[in-house]
Amino acid sequence: MAGRNGRTVRDLRRANRTAVLQRLYFDGPLSRFELGPATGLSSGSVSNVVADLVADGLVEEAGSVDSDGGRPRTLLRVAPGAGHMIGVDVGETRVRVELFDLTLTELARAERPLEQQRYEVEVIVGHIRDGIAEVLDEAGIPPEQLLGVGIGVPGIVERTADRGAVVHGQTIGWDAVPLESLLRTTSRLPDSVRYFIDNGAKTLGQAEMWFGAGRGARNAIVVLFGSGVGACLVTPEVEHGRAVEWGHLTVRVRGRRCRCGALGCLEAYAGAESLLERWREEGGRPPEGADEETALSAMLAAAYPSGGGTADPVALGVLEETAEYLGAGLSDLINLFQPERILIGGWGGLQLGARFLPAVRRYATSYALRHPAEKVAIELGRLGPDAVTVGAAILPLADFFGRGGRRLEPAAEGPVPAWQTALEERAPR
Repeated sequence: MAGRNGRTVRDLRRANRTAVLQRLYFDGPLSRFELGPATGLSSGSVSNVVADLVADGLVEEAGSVDSDGGRPRTLLRVAPGAGHMIGVDVGETRVRVELFDLTLTELARAERPLEQQRYEVEVIVGHIRDGIAEVLDEAGIPPEQLLGVGIGVPGIVERTADRGAVVHGQTIGWDAVPLESLLRTTSRLPDSVRYFIDNGAKTLGQAEMWFGAGRGARNAIVVLFGSGVGACLVTPEVEHGRAVEWGHLTVRVRGRRCRCGALGCLEAYAGAESLLERWREEGGRPPEGADEETALSAMLAAAYPSGGGTADPVALGVLEETAEYLGAGLSDLINLFQPERILIGGWGGLQLGARFLPAVRRYATSYALRHPAEKVAIELGRLGPDAVTVGAAILPLADFFGRGGRRLEPAAEGPVPAWQTALEERAPR
C-alpha cells in the first residue's frame, strides 16, 4: 500500500536498508547505537534492519567497544564476501579487468594490451569477455555471485531502450557502438548479471569522490589524462557526476589537428599521444616500439634527468609549453564551474603532475578570474592508475545499495535506474 507521498512499505524498507548499508560502508564499523543518529532511524528500525541484513549475510559482527557504564556494544560492518563486482577500464594502451569483493578489495586482475588493432570493436569485446572469465576463474568465484560488471569507456555513452548502452567515441572511431548488446550477445555470464557502462572520466571521478581526494567536497572536477583528455564534473545538482568533453575545448584557433578532426583542441596539445608526437616532430627520440606509458616516462626522464644530468631541451620545452596549456584549460573549468577542488588523475596525469603540478597551478590561477581561483585547490588524485576500474565497479555496487542490498529485481521498478539513484544519494560527507 502506498502512503500519501506515493512510497510503499516496500520502498520504506528498502530505503532503510540502503541507509544502514551506506553508513556501515563509509563510516563503519559502527554499533547499533551509533547507527541511529547516523541514519536518522529509530532504535527499533535500526534493530529490525540490522537483523534483516545479518540474516541475509550482508552485515557481520566486527568486535565490540566499551560503552558508558553498560555492556560492551557490538560493532557491525559490511561483510566483504557477501557480493562481488567487476570493474573494466577500456584504456588507451590496455583493457584492464579487476574483480572486487563487496568492500572493493581487489581479488584478481587481467590485462590485455592494445597495439596495432587498438579500438577495433570485436577486439575490445573479446578482451572484456575473456578478462571477465579469467578473473572469475582465478578467484574461484561463480558468475552467479556477481552483482554486475561496470565498464569505463572513452566517449559519450547514450542509453537506449532497445540496445542498452551505446558508445559514441569519435576519437577512437566508434560511431554508435552498441557495446552492451554486443557483450550480452557474446557473454558467458547469466542474464541476472547486468552491465553498467559509462564514460571513463566519470568512473574515475566517482572513485575519487567516494574514496579518494574528492571525499567531502560538494563541488569538484576530476580530470583524466591519458592518451586523450577528459573530465568529470560533480556539483550538488549532478552529484552522480557528469562527463564533459573538456579535451575538445579549443585552446588555439587554427591550431594542431586533434584526433577528433577539429583544430586546436586541448587534447591536441596535452594528451600523451600528442605530447609524444610533438617531441618527435622537434627531433626527440622516444624508445623504439615502446607503448605510450613507457614513452612518456622516457620523455619525462629526458627532460628532468636524475643525478644532475643534462636535460633534453626539446623534451623540456614541449613539457613546459604543455604545462601552460593545461593551466589555461583548467582556468576555463575554474571560471565556468567555480569548483572547490580540481583533481588530476589517469596514468598520464599522475606522471605529468608529479613533475610540474606547481607550474600547472601557477598558470591556472594566472589565467582564471581571481575570485574563483583563490578558492580552488588543484591536487593529484589519490587512487592511482587503477581508479577507473574502481569507479567502474562502484556502478554495480551503487545499484546494489539502491536496491537495499537485494539481488536483481524484475525490471518494472520505474524509469530511474537504482544505481543512478544511489549515486545521487551516496556521498560520504
